[in-house]
Amino acid sequence: MKLAIVTAYPPSKVTLTEYGYHLVKHFRLQDKVSEIVLLADKTEAPKDLSFEEEGCPITVKECWNFNDIKNLYKVAKAIKQEKPDAVLFNLQFLKFGDKKIPAALGLLLPFVCRIMGIPTISLLHNILEQVDLENAGITQNGFLQKIYNFIGTTLTRFVLASDVLAVTISKYKTILEKKYKVKNVALVPHGAFETPPAPNYALPEGPMQIMAFGKFGTYKKVEPLIEAVELLRKKTDLDLEIVIAGTDSPNTPGYLENVKNTYSQVKNMRFTGYVAEEDVPKIFGDSAVVVFPYTSTTGSSGVLHQAGSYGKAVVLPDLGDLGILVREEGYRGEFFETENAESLASALENILTNEAYRIQLGQQNYEAACSLPMSKITEMYLDLFKAIQLKKGLLPFNEQEVKKIKETTNV
Repeated sequence: MKLAIVTAYPPSKVTLTEYGYHLVKHFRLQDKVSEIVLLADKTEAPKDLSFEEEGCPITVKECWNFNDIKNLYKVAKAIKQEKPDAVLFNLQFLKFGDKKIPAALGLLLPFVCRIMGIPTISLLHNILEQVDLENAGITQNGFLQKIYNFIGTTLTRFVLASDVLAVTISKYKTILEKKYKVKNVALVPHGAFETPPAPNYALPEGPMQIMAFGKFGTYKKVEPLIEAVELLRKKTDLDLEIVIAGTDSPNTPGYLENVKNTYSQVKNMRFTGYVAEEDVPKIFGDSAVVVFPYTSTTGSSGVLHQAGSYGKAVVLPDLGDLGILVREEGYRGEFFETENAESLASALENILTNEAYRIQLGQQNYEAACSLPMSKITEMYLDLFKAIQLKKGLLPFNEQEVKKIKETTNV
């Protein structure tokens, strides 16, 4: 199979970049994939293709830009030129831009591929029905929210034109099937990016690092985390360091700089800025606990899966998709009340003052991450592609194979 993957890709700063990297990394190791065509956004630095394991060849075509109104034409043209056997889109609603028109036009691409007759799967990381438009930094205006919901429903129908629409949370599948009366939605879990050897749960010398990771400013707010650690410092003699790893959300430029200025008196607080892929293991490995200072959720959490991969205890709010994900995939952590610094301080104290409990949580999360490695996730996608090809008559019909694929993919 010559597989085209449409995604943002490192060193891009566009959303879902990291997930795109790991899709490519693991698809290239699958025997059924003969070539990957990476249809990525343009970056000044070259794409990160420095993989350790040998795999199939990768053809890179930088054919789109964030907020470019011509992305629909440019990506469709690249697909037509490359003639792949199948196309996988790595999507969320603001994938191609945070401006209305380019963002909307980019989401028409699965429909265009369907017209071309190319087997197409769209991985949709969030659905508008579950997004808090105000907390996500899109709009606070009630009238505009109704308009956005109407537009979102229309765009979802175009994405559903894919042969298969994959979602990472079972609730999304239920909502889409009920609302849109469709049968082409598949549950494919997020998967763990890496499954390193069993972690060493000992911490490095020095202060215990309390780390938050991501793009901050919309529904990820670090102020409660900072205030919680300050409360904990007053209450205990723990030696603590706050590590804010990541950048501003595209919707809130300047947010972290403002936080730095507001909390300039807080000691032992470090802002790392953008974390390159090769630095991810260290930033997680050095952490005593990973905190999710979210006010709402917009889909499955890649950070939670990363924390599990590195055997880390987590502190998180029991809300929305995050709570569902924890229960469905077997992760464990301490919960706290959203935006409540005292509740967060108490959750942190329960972990940081009990070494055995911290390690127990880390071990449970590592086991949960290992149960769904990306190698298994990419196999699920290949089964889905095979089902599509069989249905379209692109492969010889094999009744037993069709039955097996239906059982494993639920499509």
